[in-house]
Amino acid sequence: MNAERKAGTSVPAPSDFYGQRILPAVRKLKDLEHLLASSYVWIVLLDSHVSQLMSVAHLVRQHKKQLLVHVDLIHGLKNDDYAIEFLCQSVRPAGIISTRSSAVATAKKHKVFGIQRHFLLDSIALDTTYRLSEKVTPDYIEVMPGVMPHIIAEMRSKLDIPILAGGLIRTNEDVELALGSGAVAVTTSRRELWDAYAPV
Repeated sequence: MNAERKAGTSVPAPSDFYGQRILPAVRKLKDLEHLLASSYVWIVLLDSHVSQLMSVAHLVRQHKKQLLVHVDLIHGLKNDDYAIEFLCQSVRPAGIISTRSSAVATAKKHKVFGIQRHFLLDSIALDTTYRLSEKVTPDYIEVMPGVMPHIIAEMRSKLDIPILAGGLIRTNEDVELALGSGAVAVTTSRRELWDAYAPV
């Protein structure tokens, strides 16, 4: 990871998630319990309710894990800069994921690293990704869907920002293609892939 970009951050640089090739994304507390007992350190929280956030974050910290919160999918929390400030100050995740550039920028101001999620539906969306990335400089970019190895390779050649691949990744081959094209990790909610790529 670009050390200069992380300068001044109170959260330790994730060093591309300590070699984790899969970032498991959880929707259910049962899946979270499974991951807390696993060798995974970095965990993505998808669907959640604002009333659960504090207890989930505390539980994750108790197990010496790092939580990445997808702020766009938190029920009961208005998706604005005040909500991001609340998350950073009270929930204290290691990082946040959002499609909103302002959310990523606000998180970075509060020393929480930001992952900007982009849905690359067409060339206009790709051009927008390049433009916003230069303006906001997120710590990571999550590319959706992640089954576009040639686009991931292009983005890696043009941006000095690490790429995550997520969405529609269903098989080991999909994972390997994404990683081989330059993604530093793959986000997925498929438990069979969590088990196949669990850190040793």
